[in-house]
Amino acid sequence: MEIIGRKSEQELLRSYYEANEPEFLVVYGRRRVGKTYLIREFFDDDFCFFVTGLANGNKSEQLANFNKALNEYGKEEFSVADNWLEAFAQLKNLIKTSSIQNKKVIFLDEMPWMDTHKSGFITGLEAFWNGWASGRPDILLIVCGSAAAWVSKKLFKNTGGLYNRVTQRMLIRPFTLGECERYFNARDIVYSRLQMVESYMIFGGIPFYLRQMRKELSFAQNVDRLCFADNAPLKNEFYEMYHSLFRRPQHYIQVVEAIGSLGRGLSTGEISHATKLSGGGLSAILENLELSGFIRRYQSYGKTERDALYQLIDPFSLFYLRFMKGSHVARDEDFWANTESTGEKNSWKGYAFERVCLAHVAQIKRKLGISGVSTSVYSWLKTDSEPRFQIDLVIERRDGVFNICEMKYSIKEYELTESSSEKLRKRLWVFSDVVGENKAVHTTFVTTYGLKHNKYWAELVQSEVTMADLFT
Repeated sequence: MEIIGRKSEQELLRSYYEANEPEFLVVYGRRRVGKTYLIREFFDDDFCFFVTGLANGNKSEQLANFNKALNEYGKEEFSVADNWLEAFAQLKNLIKTSSIQNKKVIFLDEMPWMDTHKSGFITGLEAFWNGWASGRPDILLIVCGSAAAWVSKKLFKNTGGLYNRVTQRMLIRPFTLGECERYFNARDIVYSRLQMVESYMIFGGIPFYLRQMRKELSFAQNVDRLCFADNAPLKNEFYEMYHSLFRRPQHYIQVVEAIGSLGRGLSTGEISHATKLSGGGLSAILENLELSGFIRRYQSYGKTERDALYQLIDPFSLFYLRFMKGSHVARDEDFWANTESTGEKNSWKGYAFERVCLAHVAQIKRKLGISGVSTSVYSWLKTDSEPRFQIDLVIERRDGVFNICEMKYSIKEYELTESSSEKLRKRLWVFSDVVGENKAVHTTFVTTYGLKHNKYWAELVQSEVTMADLFT
Protein backbone atom coordinates (compact mmCIF):
# COMPACT_ATOMS: atom_id res chain seq x y z
CA MET A 1 0.00 0.00 0.00
CA GLU A 2 1.24 3.49 -0.80
CA ILE A 3 2.12 5.85 2.02
CA ILE A 4 -1.00 7.85 2.89
CA GLY A 5 -0.24 11.51 3.53
CA ARG A 6 3.06 12.36 5.20
CA LYS A 7 4.05 14.45 2.17
CA SER A 8 6.22 16.95 4.02
CA GLU A 9 7.87 14.15 5.99
CA GLN A 10 8.67 12.26 2.79
CA GLU A 11 10.17 15.38 1.24
CA LEU A 12 12.37 15.84 4.31
CA LEU A 13 13.47 12.21 4.28
CA ARG A 14 14.40 12.55 0.62
CA SER A 15 16.45 15.69 1.33
CA TYR A 16 18.28 14.00 4.23
CA TYR A 17 19.03 10.99 2.05
CA GLU A 18 20.39 13.14 -0.76
CA ALA A 19 22.38 15.50 1.47
CA ASN A 20 26.14 15.32 1.07
CA GLU A 21 26.72 15.31 4.80
CA PRO A 22 26.11 12.97 7.75
CA GLU A 23 22.64 13.14 9.27
CA PHE A 24 21.48 12.02 12.72
CA LEU A 25 17.68 12.00 12.50
CA VAL A 26 15.39 11.40 15.50
CA VAL A 27 11.87 10.31 14.57
CA TYR A 28 9.42 10.55 17.43
CA GLY A 29 5.71 10.76 18.12
CA ARG A 30 2.81 9.15 19.92
CA ARG A 31 2.68 5.36 20.16
CA ARG A 32 0.84 3.72 17.24
CA VAL A 33 1.15 6.81 15.04
CA GLY A 34 3.06 5.05 12.23
CA LYS A 35 6.69 6.09 12.71
CA THR A 36 8.20 2.72 11.85
CA TYR A 37 5.82 2.19 8.95
CA LEU A 38 6.80 5.52 7.38
CA ILE A 39 10.55 4.83 7.55
CA ARG A 40 10.32 1.25 6.34
CA GLU A 41 7.95 2.05 3.49
CA PHE A 42 9.82 5.15 2.36
CA PHE A 43 13.12 3.28 2.12
CA ASP A 44 11.43 0.07 0.98
CA ASP A 45 13.31 -1.79 3.73
CA ASP A 46 16.53 -1.09 1.82
CA PHE A 47 18.75 -0.44 4.83
CA CYS A 48 22.44 -0.89 5.41
CA PHE A 49 21.41 -1.99 8.91
CA PHE A 50 18.08 -2.23 10.73
CA VAL A 51 17.25 -3.47 14.22
CA THR A 52 14.30 -3.07 16.58
CA GLY A 53 14.77 -3.06 20.35
CA LEU A 54 13.08 -5.69 22.49
CA ALA A 55 10.21 -4.38 24.62
CA ASN A 56 11.18 -6.20 27.81
CA GLY A 57 14.66 -7.46 27.02
CA ASN A 58 17.56 -7.16 29.43
CA LYS A 59 21.04 -6.05 28.39
CA SER A 60 22.23 -9.46 27.24
CA GLU A 61 19.03 -10.06 25.27
CA GLN A 62 19.29 -6.66 23.60
CA LEU A 63 22.92 -7.33 22.62
CA ALA A 64 22.00 -10.78 21.26
CA ASN A 65 19.17 -9.22 19.23
CA PHE A 66 21.58 -6.56 17.89
CA ASN A 67 24.04 -9.31 16.98
CA LYS A 68 21.37 -11.26 15.11
CA ALA A 69 20.65 -8.18 12.97
CA LEU A 70 24.38 -7.60 12.36
CA ASN A 71 24.74 -11.11 11.02
CA GLU A 72 21.70 -10.72 8.77
CA TYR A 73 23.15 -7.61 7.13
CA GLY A 74 26.88 -8.29 7.33
CA LYS A 75 29.25 -10.28 5.14
CA GLU A 76 31.13 -11.72 8.09
CA GLU A 77 29.93 -13.57 11.18
CA PHE A 78 29.99 -11.41 14.31
CA SER A 79 30.06 -12.89 17.79
CA VAL A 80 27.73 -11.50 20.44
CA ALA A 81 29.33 -8.41 21.94
CA ASP A 82 29.96 -8.14 25.68
CA ASN A 83 28.99 -4.47 25.77
CA TRP A 84 27.57 -1.69 23.62
CA LEU A 85 30.95 -0.14 22.80
CA GLU A 86 31.91 -3.42 21.17
CA ALA A 87 28.50 -3.81 19.49
CA PHE A 88 28.72 -0.38 17.86
CA ALA A 89 32.31 -1.10 16.80
CA GLN A 90 30.95 -4.16 15.00
CA LEU A 91 28.31 -1.98 13.35
CA LYS A 92 31.08 0.35 12.19
CA ASN A 93 32.88 -2.61 10.56
CA LEU A 94 29.67 -3.78 8.92
CA ILE A 95 29.13 -0.34 7.35
CA LYS A 96 32.73 -0.19 6.13
CA THR A 97 32.27 -3.42 4.18
CA SER A 98 28.84 -2.51 2.80
CA SER A 99 28.48 -2.59 -0.99
CA ILE A 100 25.88 0.21 -0.93
CA GLN A 101 27.20 3.08 -3.04
CA ASN A 102 24.71 5.75 -2.07
CA LYS A 103 23.73 6.95 1.38
CA LYS A 104 23.94 4.15 3.92
CA VAL A 105 20.76 4.21 6.02
CA ILE A 106 21.11 2.88 9.58
CA PHE A 107 17.73 2.47 11.28
CA LEU A 108 17.59 1.82 15.03
CA ASP A 109 13.92 1.36 15.86
CA GLU A 110 12.48 1.53 19.39
CA MET A 111 15.88 2.61 20.62
CA PRO A 112 14.68 3.48 24.16
CA TRP A 113 14.12 -0.25 24.75
CA MET A 114 17.78 -0.96 23.99
CA ASP A 115 18.92 1.44 26.71
CA THR A 116 18.33 -0.82 29.70
CA HIS A 117 19.38 0.21 33.21
CA LYS A 118 23.13 0.87 33.46
CA SER A 119 23.71 -0.86 30.14
CA GLY A 120 26.14 1.69 28.70
CA PHE A 121 24.05 1.96 25.54
CA ILE A 122 24.31 5.75 25.25
CA THR A 123 28.09 5.53 25.69
CA GLY A 124 28.27 3.11 22.77
CA LEU A 125 26.04 5.27 20.59
CA GLU A 126 28.08 8.36 21.48
CA ALA A 127 31.34 6.65 20.53
CA PHE A 128 29.86 5.43 17.25
CA TRP A 129 28.51 8.82 16.18
CA ASN A 130 31.12 11.20 17.57
CA GLY A 131 34.11 9.00 16.93
CA TRP A 132 33.28 7.87 13.41
CA ALA A 133 29.85 8.27 11.78
CA SER A 134 29.64 12.07 12.17
CA GLY A 135 32.61 12.35 9.81
CA ARG A 136 31.04 10.21 7.10
CA PRO A 137 28.86 12.14 4.59
CA ASP A 138 27.43 8.82 3.36
CA ILE A 139 25.75 8.00 6.72
CA LEU A 140 22.07 8.62 7.52
CA LEU A 141 21.44 7.44 11.08
CA ILE A 142 17.73 7.23 11.90
CA VAL A 143 16.69 6.49 15.46
CA CYS A 144 13.07 6.06 16.44
CA GLY A 145 11.17 5.76 19.69
CA SER A 146 7.73 6.29 21.20
CA ALA A 147 9.03 6.93 24.72
CA ALA A 148 9.06 10.71 24.60
CA ALA A 149 10.60 11.05 28.05
CA TRP A 150 13.62 9.01 26.96
CA VAL A 151 13.96 10.82 23.62
CA SER A 152 13.82 14.21 25.30
CA LYS A 153 16.25 13.41 28.12
CA LYS A 154 18.78 11.22 26.33
CA LEU A 155 18.87 12.92 22.90
CA PHE A 156 17.28 16.39 22.83
CA LYS A 157 18.50 17.52 26.26
CA ASN A 158 21.65 15.45 26.50
CA THR A 159 24.36 17.36 28.37
CA GLY A 160 27.12 14.83 27.72
CA GLY A 161 28.74 13.53 24.58
CA LEU A 162 25.55 13.67 22.52
CA TYR A 163 24.92 17.32 23.35
CA ASN A 164 23.67 19.07 20.20
CA ARG A 165 24.59 16.06 18.05
CA VAL A 166 21.11 15.39 16.64
CA THR A 167 21.08 17.11 13.26
CA GLN A 168 17.38 16.64 12.44
CA ARG A 169 14.13 16.02 14.33
CA MET A 170 10.91 14.68 12.83
CA LEU A 171 7.67 14.66 14.82
CA ILE A 172 5.12 12.25 13.32
CA ARG A 173 1.64 13.51 14.02
CA PRO A 174 -1.68 11.65 13.79
CA PHE A 175 -3.48 11.69 10.45
CA THR A 176 -5.66 14.65 9.62
CA LEU A 177 -9.27 14.03 8.63
CA GLY A 178 -8.28 14.28 4.98
CA GLU A 179 -5.60 11.64 5.45
CA CYS A 180 -8.07 9.42 7.34
CA GLU A 181 -10.45 9.66 4.40
CA ARG A 182 -7.73 8.64 1.96
CA TYR A 183 -6.76 5.78 4.27
CA PHE A 184 -10.33 4.49 4.48
CA ASN A 185 -10.74 4.75 0.70
CA ALA A 186 -7.49 2.84 0.14
CA ARG A 187 -8.80 0.01 2.33
CA ASP A 188 -12.27 0.05 0.73
CA ILE A 189 -13.92 1.05 4.03
CA VAL A 190 -17.08 2.99 3.24
CA TYR A 191 -18.05 5.62 5.83
CA SER A 192 -19.87 8.91 5.52
CA ARG A 193 -17.82 11.97 6.40
CA LEU A 194 -19.84 12.37 9.59
CA GLN A 195 -18.83 8.83 10.57
CA MET A 196 -15.20 9.67 9.75
CA VAL A 197 -15.45 12.67 12.08
CA GLU A 198 -16.92 10.44 14.78
CA SER A 199 -14.08 7.99 14.17
CA TYR A 200 -11.65 10.85 14.77
CA MET A 201 -13.49 11.69 18.01
CA ILE A 202 -12.63 8.22 19.30
CA PHE A 203 -9.42 7.15 17.59
CA GLY A 204 -7.86 10.50 16.75
CA GLY A 205 -6.30 9.71 13.39
CA ILE A 206 -3.99 7.01 14.76
CA PRO A 207 -3.25 4.60 11.88
CA PHE A 208 -2.91 1.53 14.12
CA TYR A 209 -6.47 1.95 15.39
CA LEU A 210 -7.87 2.62 11.93
CA ARG A 211 -6.15 -0.49 10.62
CA GLN A 212 -8.21 -2.62 13.02
CA MET A 213 -11.48 -1.71 11.32
CA ARG A 214 -13.20 -4.24 9.10
CA LYS A 215 -14.78 -3.07 5.88
CA GLU A 216 -17.74 -5.48 6.15
CA LEU A 217 -18.86 -3.89 9.45
CA SER A 218 -20.60 -0.58 10.04
CA PHE A 219 -18.78 2.13 11.94
CA ALA A 220 -20.78 1.44 15.12
CA GLN A 221 -20.11 -2.28 14.82
CA ASN A 222 -16.39 -1.59 14.48
CA VAL A 223 -16.42 0.56 17.62
CA ASP A 224 -18.18 -2.18 19.57
CA ARG A 225 -15.83 -4.87 18.28
CA LEU A 226 -12.71 -2.82 19.08
CA CYS A 227 -13.77 -1.35 22.42
CA PHE A 228 -16.68 -3.18 24.05
CA ALA A 229 -16.66 -6.84 22.98
CA ASP A 230 -15.43 -9.46 25.45
CA ASN A 231 -12.19 -9.88 23.50
CA ALA A 232 -12.03 -6.27 22.28
CA PRO A 233 -8.51 -5.55 20.89
CA LEU A 234 -8.43 -2.11 22.52
CA LYS A 235 -9.97 -3.05 25.86
CA ASN A 236 -6.62 -2.71 27.67
CA GLU A 237 -5.01 -0.24 25.26
CA PHE A 238 -5.21 2.72 27.66
CA TYR A 239 -3.08 1.07 30.33
CA GLU A 240 -0.79 -0.72 27.89
CA MET A 241 -0.11 2.59 26.15
CA TYR A 242 1.04 4.45 29.26
CA HIS A 243 2.92 1.45 30.67
CA SER A 244 4.89 1.06 27.44
CA LEU A 245 5.86 4.72 27.27
CA PHE A 246 6.67 5.84 30.79
CA ARG A 247 8.42 4.67 33.90
CA ARG A 248 6.11 4.92 36.89
CA PRO A 249 3.11 4.85 34.53
CA GLN A 250 0.67 4.99 37.44
CA HIS A 251 1.72 8.60 38.06
CA TYR A 252 1.12 9.49 34.42
CA ILE A 253 -2.29 7.83 34.51
CA GLN A 254 -3.14 9.76 37.68
CA VAL A 255 -2.30 13.02 35.94
CA VAL A 256 -4.20 12.12 32.77
CA GLU A 257 -7.29 11.14 34.74
CA ALA A 258 -7.15 14.36 36.74
CA ILE A 259 -6.76 16.59 33.68
CA GLY A 260 -9.46 14.68 31.81
CA SER A 261 -11.96 15.21 34.62
CA LEU A 262 -12.52 18.84 33.64
CA GLY A 263 -12.98 19.87 30.01
CA ARG A 264 -11.26 23.24 30.29
CA GLY A 265 -8.18 21.61 31.79
CA LEU A 266 -6.36 22.16 35.06
CA SER A 267 -3.59 24.40 36.33
CA THR A 268 -0.41 22.90 37.76
CA GLY A 269 -1.67 23.65 41.25
CA GLU A 270 -4.99 21.94 40.60
CA ILE A 271 -3.23 18.89 39.17
CA SER A 272 -0.94 18.74 42.20
CA HIS A 273 -3.92 18.95 44.56
CA ALA A 274 -5.76 16.17 42.71
CA THR A 275 -2.80 13.79 42.38
CA LYS A 276 -0.62 14.67 45.41
CA LEU A 277 2.31 14.96 42.98
CA SER A 278 4.42 18.12 42.96
CA GLY A 279 7.69 19.80 42.12
CA GLY A 280 10.09 18.64 39.45
CA GLY A 281 8.49 15.21 39.24
CA LEU A 282 5.11 16.65 38.24
CA SER A 283 6.74 19.12 35.84
CA ALA A 284 8.56 16.26 34.09
CA ILE A 285 5.33 14.25 33.79
CA LEU A 286 3.49 17.18 32.25
CA GLU A 287 6.35 17.91 29.85
CA ASN A 288 6.53 14.28 28.73
CA LEU A 289 2.77 13.99 28.26
CA GLU A 290 2.80 17.17 26.17
CA LEU A 291 5.75 15.98 24.09
CA SER A 292 3.91 12.70 23.48
CA GLY A 293 0.80 14.53 22.26
CA PHE A 294 -1.55 13.46 25.04
CA ILE A 295 -2.10 16.90 26.58
CA ARG A 296 -1.72 20.48 25.48
CA ARG A 297 -0.54 23.45 27.51
CA TYR A 298 -2.35 26.66 26.71
CA GLN A 299 -2.79 30.18 27.99
CA SER A 300 -6.14 31.82 28.22
CA TYR A 301 -6.06 35.10 26.29
CA GLY A 302 -4.93 37.93 28.54
CA LYS A 303 -3.39 35.59 31.12
CA THR A 304 0.26 35.13 31.96
CA GLU A 305 2.44 32.07 31.41
CA ARG A 306 2.05 31.29 35.09
CA ASP A 307 -1.71 30.86 34.60
CA ALA A 308 -1.37 28.23 31.86
CA LEU A 309 -3.74 25.26 31.87
CA TYR A 310 -3.21 21.66 30.80
CA GLN A 311 -5.94 20.02 28.75
CA LEU A 312 -6.28 16.36 27.75
CA ILE A 313 -6.49 16.21 23.95
CA ASP A 314 -5.80 12.57 23.12
CA PRO A 315 -9.15 11.34 21.75
CA PHE A 316 -8.74 7.71 22.73
CA SER A 317 -7.76 8.56 26.31
CA LEU A 318 -10.80 10.83 26.59
CA PHE A 319 -13.06 8.17 25.11
CA TYR A 320 -11.69 5.50 27.42
CA LEU A 321 -12.21 7.61 30.54
CA ARG A 322 -15.73 8.54 29.45
CA PHE A 323 -17.08 5.19 28.24
CA MET A 324 -14.71 2.28 28.91
CA LYS A 325 -13.29 2.77 32.39
CA GLY A 326 -14.57 1.45 35.71
CA SER A 327 -18.33 0.98 35.96
CA HIS A 328 -18.65 1.16 32.19
CA VAL A 329 -16.78 -2.09 31.58
CA ALA A 330 -19.95 -4.14 32.12
CA ARG A 331 -21.66 -2.57 29.14
CA ASP A 332 -23.01 -4.93 26.52
CA GLU A 333 -21.04 -5.85 23.43
CA ASP A 334 -23.31 -3.75 21.22
CA PHE A 335 -23.21 -0.70 23.46
CA TRP A 336 -22.20 1.81 20.79
CA ALA A 337 -24.71 0.61 18.22
CA ASN A 338 -27.57 0.60 20.75
CA THR A 339 -27.08 4.07 22.29
CA GLU A 340 -27.08 6.40 19.31
CA SER A 341 -29.31 9.15 20.71
CA THR A 342 -28.69 9.03 24.44
CA GLY A 343 -27.96 12.20 26.36
CA GLU A 344 -24.60 10.82 27.52
CA LYS A 345 -23.42 10.20 23.97
CA ASN A 346 -24.80 13.49 22.61
CA SER A 347 -23.03 15.43 25.35
CA TRP A 348 -19.77 13.65 24.54
CA LYS A 349 -20.14 14.33 20.81
CA GLY A 350 -20.31 18.08 21.34
CA TYR A 351 -17.17 18.08 23.45
CA ALA A 352 -15.30 15.60 21.23
CA PHE A 353 -16.08 17.60 18.08
CA GLU A 354 -14.36 20.59 19.67
CA ARG A 355 -11.22 18.47 20.11
CA VAL A 356 -11.38 17.50 16.42
CA CYS A 357 -11.56 21.17 15.46
CA LEU A 358 -8.59 22.03 17.68
CA ALA A 359 -6.59 19.42 15.77
CA HIS A 360 -7.48 21.11 12.47
CA VAL A 361 -6.74 24.79 13.07
CA ALA A 362 -4.67 24.89 9.85
CA GLN A 363 -7.74 23.78 7.86
CA ILE A 364 -9.92 26.35 9.61
CA LYS A 365 -7.44 29.10 8.77
CA ARG A 366 -7.33 27.91 5.16
CA LYS A 367 -11.11 28.19 4.86
CA LEU A 368 -11.02 31.67 6.39
CA GLY A 369 -8.40 32.70 3.83
CA ILE A 370 -5.83 33.59 6.47
CA SER A 371 -3.25 30.82 5.98
CA GLY A 372 -0.66 33.44 5.09
CA VAL A 373 -1.55 35.80 7.95
CA SER A 374 0.53 35.60 11.12
CA THR A 375 -1.71 34.34 13.92
CA SER A 376 -1.67 33.26 17.54
CA VAL A 377 -4.09 30.66 18.87
CA TYR A 378 -5.60 30.82 22.34
CA SER A 379 -8.49 29.67 24.44
CA TRP A 380 -10.30 32.18 26.65
CA LEU A 381 -11.75 31.69 30.09
CA LYS A 382 -13.43 34.23 32.33
CA THR A 383 -14.21 32.62 35.64
CA ASP A 384 -14.57 35.74 37.81
CA SER A 385 -18.11 36.51 36.59
CA GLU A 386 -21.53 34.94 36.57
CA PRO A 387 -22.20 33.33 34.22
CA ARG A 388 -18.67 32.15 33.43
CA PHE A 389 -17.50 32.53 29.84
CA GLN A 390 -15.38 30.15 27.81
CA ILE A 391 -14.21 30.11 24.19
CA ASP A 392 -12.08 27.09 23.28
CA LEU A 393 -10.59 28.54 20.10
CA VAL A 394 -9.57 32.17 19.59
CA ILE A 395 -7.46 33.09 16.55
CA GLU A 396 -5.66 36.42 16.96
CA ARG A 397 -4.62 37.80 13.58
CA ARG A 398 -1.86 40.24 12.74
CA ASP A 399 -4.36 42.21 10.64
CA GLY A 400 -6.25 43.37 13.74
CA VAL A 401 -9.01 40.76 13.83
CA PHE A 402 -9.93 38.15 16.42
CA ASN A 403 -11.89 35.13 15.19
CA ILE A 404 -13.75 33.56 18.08
CA CYS A 405 -14.70 30.07 16.96
CA GLU A 406 -17.95 28.47 18.07
CA MET A 407 -17.64 24.73 17.41
CA LYS A 408 -20.95 22.86 17.20
CA TYR A 409 -21.71 19.23 16.40
CA SER A 410 -25.06 18.53 14.79
CA ILE A 411 -26.59 15.90 12.49
CA LYS A 412 -28.20 18.70 10.45
CA GLU A 413 -27.82 22.44 9.96
CA TYR A 414 -27.13 24.10 13.28
CA GLU A 415 -29.69 26.76 14.18
CA LEU A 416 -29.07 29.78 16.36
CA THR A 417 -32.05 30.37 18.62
CA GLU A 418 -33.02 33.45 20.58
CA SER A 419 -31.56 31.91 23.73
CA SER A 420 -28.27 30.73 22.19
CA SER A 421 -27.81 33.99 20.30
CA GLU A 422 -28.26 35.98 23.50
CA LYS A 423 -25.56 33.92 25.21
CA LEU A 424 -23.26 34.45 22.24
CA ARG A 425 -23.95 38.18 22.24
CA LYS A 426 -22.98 38.47 25.91
CA ARG A 427 -19.79 36.54 25.27
CA LEU A 428 -18.92 38.90 22.42
CA TRP A 429 -19.51 41.96 24.58
CA VAL A 430 -17.30 40.70 27.39
CA PHE A 431 -14.52 39.51 25.06
CA SER A 432 -14.59 42.78 23.08
CA ASP A 433 -14.00 44.66 26.34
CA VAL A 434 -11.00 42.44 27.03
CA VAL A 435 -9.29 42.99 23.65
CA GLY A 436 -10.12 46.69 23.38
CA GLU A 437 -11.82 48.88 20.83
CA ASN A 438 -8.91 48.87 18.36
CA LYS A 439 -9.52 45.21 17.49
CA ALA A 440 -12.38 43.72 15.48
CA VAL A 441 -14.03 40.59 16.87
CA HIS A 442 -15.50 38.21 14.28
CA THR A 443 -17.67 35.22 15.10
CA THR A 444 -16.79 32.05 13.20
CA PHE A 445 -18.99 28.97 13.45
CA VAL A 446 -17.36 25.59 12.84
CA THR A 447 -20.14 23.07 12.34
CA THR A 448 -20.79 19.72 10.71
CA TYR A 449 -23.38 20.80 8.14
CA GLY A 450 -23.35 24.59 8.35
CA LEU A 451 -25.67 27.15 9.93
CA LYS A 452 -29.29 27.86 9.19
CA HIS A 453 -29.37 31.40 7.82
CA ASN A 454 -31.95 33.05 10.03
CA LYS A 455 -32.01 36.56 11.53
CA TYR A 456 -29.62 35.63 14.34
CA TRP A 457 -27.10 34.33 11.83
CA ALA A 458 -27.28 37.64 9.94
CA GLU A 459 -26.73 39.66 13.11
CA LEU A 460 -23.92 37.69 14.72
CA VAL A 461 -21.94 35.53 12.29
CA GLN A 462 -19.12 36.76 10.04
CA SER A 463 -17.81 33.45 8.72
CA GLU A 464 -18.54 29.73 8.61
CA VAL A 465 -16.44 26.57 8.41
CA THR A 466 -18.09 23.21 7.82
CA MET A 467 -17.07 19.62 8.37
CA ALA A 468 -16.18 19.34 4.66
CA ASP A 469 -13.60 22.14 5.07
CA LEU A 470 -11.81 20.13 7.76
CA PHE A 471 -11.05 17.42 5.18
CA THR A 472 -9.04 19.76 2.92
